[in-house]
Amino acid sequence: MSVTLRRRKNADGTTSLRLDIYTEGKHKIETLKHLQLAKTSNVTDRENNKELLQKAEAIRLTRAVELEGNNYNMDNEAGKKTIITIWMQIYIDSYAKKDKRNMQGVLNRFTIFLAAEKKTGLTFGSLNALLIEDFIDYLQSKSKGEGAKSYYNRFKKMLKHAYRKKFMKANILEEVERKAKGNAAKKDTLTLDEIKVLAATPTESSEVKRAALFCSVTGLAWIDVKNLAWGNIKMDSRQLEIVRSKLKAENNTVTIPLNNTAIKLLGTEGKPGQKVFNLPTANGANKSLKAWVVRAEINKKITWHNLRHSYGTNLIFNDVDILTTSKLLGHSTTGQTMRYVKAADELKQKATDKLNFDL
Repeated sequence: MSVTLRRRKNADGTTSLRLDIYTEGKHKIETLKHLQLAKTSNVTDRENNKELLQKAEAIRLTRAVELEGNNYNMDNEAGKKTIITIWMQIYIDSYAKKDKRNMQGVLNRFTIFLAAEKKTGLTFGSLNALLIEDFIDYLQSKSKGEGAKSYYNRFKKMLKHAYRKKFMKANILEEVERKAKGNAAKKDTLTLDEIKVLAATPTESSEVKRAALFCSVTGLAWIDVKNLAWGNIKMDSRQLEIVRSKLKAENNTVTIPLNNTAIKLLGTEGKPGQKVFNLPTANGANKSLKAWVVRAEINKKITWHNLRHSYGTNLIFNDVDILTTSKLLGHSTTGQTMRYVKAADELKQKATDKLNFDL
């Protein structure tokens, strides 16, 4: 079995790259259409072509490792030759999950980190636990809240995949003693009294006002209320049924009972395919929301997502159990709901503090 990188000159002066793959007596050609080399006429072209060739070589090594499977040995040079950042970019390019932008974000940070460490050509064969721990420190110095932890989890995901693909003989992550730490940044929430104040405060967009108040009593995220259609509303059973946009891959329907306030905010029922709210862009809606909160003299930083947090916090504050709250919010685990328990506990503490008096 073998995987060979081939070049072929084109009539326009460019060069096409392909892989000749021989396995079990069969020949297969894989054309790398996205890595065509330009006709070199300046330094920039040469540098770009050099980078494309590095990517092509990384793909060649990936295919070779896949063919060799469990017979792979580090001495075969695949892991020693493969530049980690190039391999990670190839992995991300074919990554199809919703956190692709975050995956790219951690690679961008890792690339900057390696440049500062003068290790831009780092290969899997040279990766060690101490360097990974230094990268953790770098992430924590550049991140707020859970940022470092979130990025490091995605970094680990890529390294685990590389290990499964046999680019490393051992799982280097098992030797890392440090953990990325981080706490979720505290988010402002609106109490029921503040929501009532907002409802009584005029704003320039009646649709934004109606949709925002609806989210505060249903917990819908921006993308879900933006796309909400009358077909999702079951007036006879006073329920709302949606597959949350963030969880479409799981195809789980979330059912939310509608209280009298939510029913009133819906207004006159339309056709099944008609949208319930006629809303502007997310930026436009958040600008209107911000101005509305200021006009209501509520000294909190409130974006659309804070309305969902307010819903979860107010449920817990009013003694709705965590499992029910989790289901209403469409969380896959109660662990995601625990943040609202902490926020509700803080509200209860503030409430009891008002009863303090001197003895």
